[in-house]
Amino acid sequence: MAEYAPCPNCSCTDADKVSFTWWGGVVGPALFTHVRCQECGTTYNGKTGKSNNTAIAIYMVVGLGLGVVIGVGLCFLGMLGQR
Repeated sequence: MAEYAPCPNCSCTDADKVSFTWWGGVVGPALFTHVRCQECGTTYNGKTGKSNNTAIAIYMVVGLGLGVVIGVGLCFLGMLGQR
């Protein structure tokens, strides 16, 4: 029995877990069971066999939003401290 769902591109059942990506570092791929097909190189969700593109986009937008909120908050606190 295969450990991950078959590749949506070539139906191969040989996939390896992706441990690091530019979009999610170490945490993102672990959250979405991100795997890479050993046959064709397609990356996908190892549990569902579907693309992770929507989840990746949401992950990046939320991360960027949190970064902006934290950055604005720190700037605001810095301005308060200079009074």
